[in-house]
Amino acid sequence: MKAVRYARYGGPEELHVEEIEEPCPGEGQLSIRVRAAGINPIDWKILRGMLSPDPAPPEPMGLGVDVAGTVQRVGPGVNAFAPGDEVFGSSSTPAYAELALASPERLLAKPPDVSWEVAGSLAVVVGTAYATLDRLGLKEGETLLLAGASGSVGSVAVQLAVARGLRVIGTAGRSKLAQVEALGAEAVPYGDGLLERLREVAPDGVDAALDASGHGELPALVELTSGTERVLTIASSAEAQATGVEFHAGGGGELTIPAMREVLPLIESGAFTLPIAATYGLEGVGEALRESEQGHPAGKLVIVPV
Repeated sequence: MKAVRYARYGGPEELHVEEIEEPCPGEGQLSIRVRAAGINPIDWKILRGMLSPDPAPPEPMGLGVDVAGTVQRVGPGVNAFAPGDEVFGSSSTPAYAELALASPERLLAKPPDVSWEVAGSLAVVVGTAYATLDRLGLKEGETLLLAGASGSVGSVAVQLAVARGLRVIGTAGRSKLAQVEALGAEAVPYGDGLLERLREVAPDGVDAALDASGHGELPALVELTSGTERVLTIASSAEAQATGVEFHAGGGGELTIPAMREVLPLIESGAFTLPIAATYGLEGVGEALRESEQGHPAGKLVIVPV
């Protein structure tokens, strides 16, 4: 099969499409013919070696964890799905490939009216948004301040919070304010004077805050929340350390499947959207990662292997 691989840490230029042996599902595994696999910031961070203490990968590696596709083969002990089933969730082997392995407990059946591109982009962003809202312990009627409300995780968190009956105040660039308001949040432009603008819309402060931006907004979030106990960042470990705020780096973990189960009815009812900014073939993974790292895509970037 074809798969995207790299043998050295670095930029997108290190990526190559190679022919490798098809993965064979073992006990409790299945193989998926990949139809869509979402790009996430974790991918370019891994490629650049930012998450490894080693100077080089121990062997050629791949990327990608979000996945949607058709079950091709099932290993021993797999009863939840059968060949031909359409599924989505998280893969166990790199998803920027024609085939990937996965565990059934990390997958859900894809509804017919959810596109491949959307289904293949949900796991990381929905799981992360769900887990952070869970950690903040928000209750109906409370107010959430969300920095970076127009980004992938931020926009998902806005929609989940609004669906749960929360008031949401979201910061974004001026060109994205209308987009944030369309999601159900009160939009505030970031930049100089942010704290004063936030005080205008929340003179009594807010109950909790989530930083999905990483552009220096944490001090304002801490002040509006009157402390760090109910403030969380997924964007900058350095800013978290400097302000005493907890840094969430674990994605959705075991909450990913419950998160996607909560979101699916919202998608099907039209109460939740996940815009797709662009799709790429396997040869375009490097370009997609470059856009993810350096640009501000208005939605998810998705790899479509076939």
